[in-house]
Amino acid sequence: MTVVAPSGEPTASKRSTGPQPRRRGRLRLAPLVLAAPFALLLTGTVLVPIGYALYLSLFTERLTGLGFAGPQEVFVWLANYAEVLGDPAFLTSLVNVAVYALVHVPLMLGCALVLALLLDGAVKRLRQMWSLMVFLPYAVPGVIAGLIWSYLFSPGIGPLNDVLPWNPLGADGVLPSIVVMATWQWMGYNMIIFYTALRTVPRDVLEAAKVDGAGPIRTALSIKVPMIRPTIFVALVFTVIGSLQLFTEPLILSSFTNSVTSTWTPSLYVYEAAFITNDYGRAAAASLVLAIASAVLSALVMRLSTRRAR
Repeated sequence: MTVVAPSGEPTASKRSTGPQPRRRGRLRLAPLVLAAPFALLLTGTVLVPIGYALYLSLFTERLTGLGFAGPQEVFVWLANYAEVLGDPAFLTSLVNVAVYALVHVPLMLGCALVLALLLDGAVKRLRQMWSLMVFLPYAVPGVIAGLIWSYLFSPGIGPLNDVLPWNPLGADGVLPSIVVMATWQWMGYNMIIFYTALRTVPRDVLEAAKVDGAGPIRTALSIKVPMIRPTIFVALVFTVIGSLQLFTEPLILSSFTNSVTSTWTPSLYVYEAAFITNDYGRAAAASLVLAIASAVLSALVMRLSTRRAR
């Protein structure tokens, strides 16, 4: 086929040949370039530390001969893991954290959800001020908050020792005290997350429920909460992981009471093994066991959330 050009000369029609090979190569390279910063951060902050911890967990330091040459690094394979899993102190720390999570997670998330629902539906005036007041404890550093609560719990100094029905620093009361401290600090943070999710609920759906005769409580339980269920499950995952990593509150309380030992939680167990006894192999093994437990629990929660969504 020929086409007559304006000058009168016939020219052959040209078909679009698509992107050139060089352009295709650039398009294939663009995703790799965009993902490179994330890959570098992931490798430097997650994969490398995990690999180094795995390496440390396979070795330990032992004295050889008469010990004049100092400790030497010895490959022990899985002996550190067997020592950690067979240590009663580590198993007791897991029980303490499990009981803490069973009390803290539903209490804190439940209070945060109730406060978010109140802010979204009941509070009409000074809504930003109330949300800021509830969120403010999260802005307080964990060490400072721990010291404040420790003095409030201390007998003869703080007023709470005479008000609470349990001994806040006693053997049976230190766990509820830690739950109170953690709930006070993290409730406002999760309340803001839930409140932000509630603001995305379509207003026309709420108006339709109101027209159908649904009251505020029925609307909250039947419409609002189901529509922000993915957000609730995400907060649940992060709260469970944070509960397993409990460290600051018991560390601060250990200076005020003997009820909190140096191995009261798995994180304290790792801290004691690494920085007090300098047993880096045992500390690395305990940290990896804790990481695996966190990953398994997170996977179970996410699987449960997927089933509920379906």
